[in-house]
Amino acid sequence: MKEFSVSLREKLRRIDYVILLCAIGMTVLSVLALLGDARTDAGVRRVYMQAGAALVGLVAVFIFSLIDYEELLNKLVLPLFIVSVLVMAFTWRFGVGPTPDSTNRCWIDLKFVMLQPSEFVKIAFIMTFGKHIDIVKEKINRPLTVLSLCIHGGIIIGLVLLTGDLGSALVFAAIFAFMLFTAGLSMWYFAAAFLILVLLFPYVWPRLHPYQRNRILAGFNPEIDPEHVGYQPLKSRAAIAAGGFRGAGLYGGSYYRLVPAHETDFFFAMVAEKFGFFGAFGYMVLMGVMIVRLLYLARSARKDCGANICVGVVAIMAVQAVENIGMCLGMLPVVGITLPFLSYGGSSMLACYLYIAVAESVATHNHKYYFERERA
Repeated sequence: MKEFSVSLREKLRRIDYVILLCAIGMTVLSVLALLGDARTDAGVRRVYMQAGAALVGLVAVFIFSLIDYEELLNKLVLPLFIVSVLVMAFTWRFGVGPTPDSTNRCWIDLKFVMLQPSEFVKIAFIMTFGKHIDIVKEKINRPLTVLSLCIHGGIIIGLVLLTGDLGSALVFAAIFAFMLFTAGLSMWYFAAAFLILVLLFPYVWPRLHPYQRNRILAGFNPEIDPEHVGYQPLKSRAAIAAGGFRGAGLYGGSYYRLVPAHETDFFFAMVAEKFGFFGAFGYMVLMGVMIVRLLYLARSARKDCGANICVGVVAIMAVQAVENIGMCLGMLPVVGITLPFLSYGGSSMLACYLYIAVAESVATHNHKYYFERERA
């Protein structure tokens, strides 16, 4: 066990404030957009909920940055994985949909608040999977090792799919692939996985329901079904175009209100119409800087486990941002993925801050400590 002599002030100094300021900047943009849309009591509650979740998240960042992620994982890696499995199994069995007519079971109704457990399980997954990779890194390309890693990822991804949350399942799959790629898994395994997907496609595609096939096709070309599946992306695209360069102003804009779920999955359309190209581009710049900084942190991490964790956070941010903006522009299928630090939702906002809280723990424990010694 390690003992460290590092002051609280020194740990706080080591926080990566570039990442933190990017998160705060995107949060401010989100709260402002909600404020401009708050024309009812429900709208005002959304502003308070979003700001409150962000504030709790900020506190969590500072608290978690003081905790040594390595020591935590050495003691709790297996319990974290078991709890993740139990949480997702409970959600699959007792969860509810986001709407009364939904067949998905990806939310837990706590009566006073609705939680989406998969958002928080992502944190446990990047930590436990990062530790798993670190343990087997010397033999990562052996078939049995790859099998154990696939079982680890497959259990969680499978449970998420059973809840009906395809969007989150795709994010988990991206985390799985990103972390294995940067850990040095042979490209032959990725080639084999791609070949299997290609061979399965002619078998799977005809067995999809017509509405599922239409949803996928309309994701790339919403004009083929403008009244149903393509309605959201087409209206979203119109709202983005209406914003122009300068936007309609904080309290302006009307096209985005025609977009179902404009306050959650299609939040980007509201931001683009209210704040124009500069607001939308500002978000992308902040997200881009955050991702680059996280990659730098992964490259400079003292421990491989820390690097793996940072890569997992990058996967979440990059995949969700690209997919969400893509579906708002009518260029990618609509799969129900929120935009990090922007989309309304207490679970989503708090989880985003917890993602960077884990990365900040890597940052604050990224250098060897003075008076460090090993104890049996």
